[in-house]
Amino acid sequence: MSHSSVALFQRKPFLVLACIFIVSLSSLIAVYVHFPKMEASEKANMKLPRNIDDAKRLGAVLYRYKDNHYYTVLGAIFVTYIFLQSFAIPGSIFLSILSGYLFSFYVALTLVCTCSAIGASICYLLSFLLGRRVLQHYFAAKIQQWSAKVAHQKRHMLNYMIFLRITPIVPNWFINVASPVIEVPFWPFFWGTFIGVAPPSFVAIQGGTTLQQLTSSADGVNLYSMAALGILALLSLAPVIWKEKLKERFE
Repeated sequence: MSHSSVALFQRKPFLVLACIFIVSLSSLIAVYVHFPKMEASEKANMKLPRNIDDAKRLGAVLYRYKDNHYYTVLGAIFVTYIFLQSFAIPGSIFLSILSGYLFSFYVALTLVCTCSAIGASICYLLSFLLGRRVLQHYFAAKIQQWSAKVAHQKRHMLNYMIFLRITPIVPNWFINVASPVIEVPFWPFFWGTFIGVAPPSFVAIQGGTTLQQLTSSADGVNLYSMAALGILALLSLAPVIWKEKLKERFE
């Protein structure tokens, strides 16, 4: 292999990263450019929400245009959500809350689950191309240990992925980055994300129905919702536990 071919192969992951970033950023710009004409005060609030007050102001702007430009607003949330998830940028929780404020429950839930699964999958791809080398260089022993556990539980990977998405034990961004490195198969990762983010998203979307009354993103979370998430997390592992018990009994 020639030196130029080797150099191209080594640059390929960075070229893919650059292409994905450019396409994602171009999509955000396109949504902003094609958005209906706004007043100067409204334009100032068209930014990624970093706190609940940003979300309130952005929600007020989008709500004004939602009825006459429904699919433009829906597309804006869709593209932005995927962008944040793809590059592990904080703020998607506020978009979940906004979705509950702007759309019907079923539209909001489908939107959040779909965006989470697509964005997480892009992050998975980027980590597969770039993160593996870094993590394997610095955490080789740990990755080998985790990979062995994944291989042992490969038959139940969908259940474990759902469990991890429901519970806050491991941050979602870390799951996205680590999964390809420890050889979690893609399709259990994708569907585990799609299904697993639904219960916590339900809480955020419900909170969004009273967005203007919220003082923080944690206001929509209460003891009842946390208990419900805990029960759903345990139920996601119930088939695995049941199979293991049957296996022990009949072997």
